[in-house]
Amino acid sequence: MKKLVLALALAGSVTAAFAQGSVKSDADIQKAIEKAAASANDAKKGLKPAPWMKLGDAYMNAYANPTAAVAYGMDKTTFSLAAGEKPRSSEIVTVDGQSYEKQVMSRYNAYFNAAGQLVVLEVTKPSYAGDALEEAAKAYIAAYERDAKKAKDVDAKLQDIASRYETDAYTAYSFGNLEKAKKFFKGAADVSMKEPCSKIDTNAVYNTAFIALNSQDYALAKEYYNKCLAMGHTAGGSVYASMSQVELSQGDTLAAKTILVDGLKLYPDNASILTNLINLYLSINEDPEKIVELLAEAKKQMPDNPSLYYVEGNIYTGIKNYEKAHAAYAQSSVVDPKYDMAYYGNGVCYLKEAEDIVEAINALDVREWKKYDELQAKLTDIYKTSVNSFEKCYEVSTNSQVQEAAADYLKRIYFQLRNLGPEYKAAYEKYEAILNAGK
Repeated sequence: MKKLVLALALAGSVTAAFAQGSVKSDADIQKAIEKAAASANDAKKGLKPAPWMKLGDAYMNAYANPTAAVAYGMDKTTFSLAAGEKPRSSEIVTVDGQSYEKQVMSRYNAYFNAAGQLVVLEVTKPSYAGDALEEAAKAYIAAYERDAKKAKDVDAKLQDIASRYETDAYTAYSFGNLEKAKKFFKGAADVSMKEPCSKIDTNAVYNTAFIALNSQDYALAKEYYNKCLAMGHTAGGSVYASMSQVELSQGDTLAAKTILVDGLKLYPDNASILTNLINLYLSINEDPEKIVELLAEAKKQMPDNPSLYYVEGNIYTGIKNYEKAHAAYAQSSVVDPKYDMAYYGNGVCYLKEAEDIVEAINALDVREWKKYDELQAKLTDIYKTSVNSFEKCYEVSTNSQVQEAAADYLKRIYFQLRNLGPEYKAAYEKYEAILNAGK
């Protein structure tokens, strides 16, 4: 599961920062909160914004208190001096494929990257039992409600809270704690959507929905994907594909179809929308060629868009109508001879045909040697034809990832053909060298 937006919790490099201050006792933190709360809730004092701002600050101090003496970016020596305690234990752990030194402190775990910099702080003993960030946000909003002139100050406070929620969310996600990640992303999203916050955290809104979908919390996923759509944050159309999964989870195939059709009209070359729509049509025994009819309108609006014909080719490839698929890919390359995906799609289509032939070969009886020879000859011909498409893709593409993918296919295909002649073996060695050079 790696579709979060800007998942940077465990960054390889960080900016050095100064420690926030000294760590106070939990008793002192609680007293500060109680004192500020008493002032804010006073019938007379509470009419003014200042006590509420102080209450918000008290909760923020409680949130930051366990790690107040240290800061991201510290090297291990500086951290050791600032922390004022020795780690209870230390070990090397792997997170998201990267190694970190984890030092277990009395109130938090500290993670250092390979360069010896502090990159993650994981609080294990908070100074406030509840959600200090949520309480702080409520207090700051109360201050704004009592004096709109505080909008600028409260805006900055709410954006800071959203940022802290998001940092905690990415950390939780990196450690595989989806429930915490969902809660923290939701916190960031909700705070950023409160007045007078001037900047909605659209990434947090999307990530809340994404994790909710993957944890089968469909009601929450639907709510926050709808928020994404309302604010025009569609992740390149992927929100429509995800929304269809939510609707299908609730057994509403009509709603799923509607959302996918709407998405396809806006994002005709979004692979997730297209794949989900094809699978849905197949599951309800509806003709996938109807999707081509939907593309027809888009072609009228964008006749010079080669991706529309590429999408059409993908549709026909998906339902194994290879003749129409090749025709669509060919038209895509006519519209734009330098559109690399037209050639790439055509090559993949040939390989899909090859897979069908391999299945047919494997299903033969050992006595059907004539049929075997016929199919084997056909398979060889398809491999020979496919390399033309991948060669052209590699030639015209300016995208290194597409070139690499085409080269990988060419290497594997030429390997299959290497015994047909020295030119095929030389081609295999050529693309093997290209791929090795890129490692």
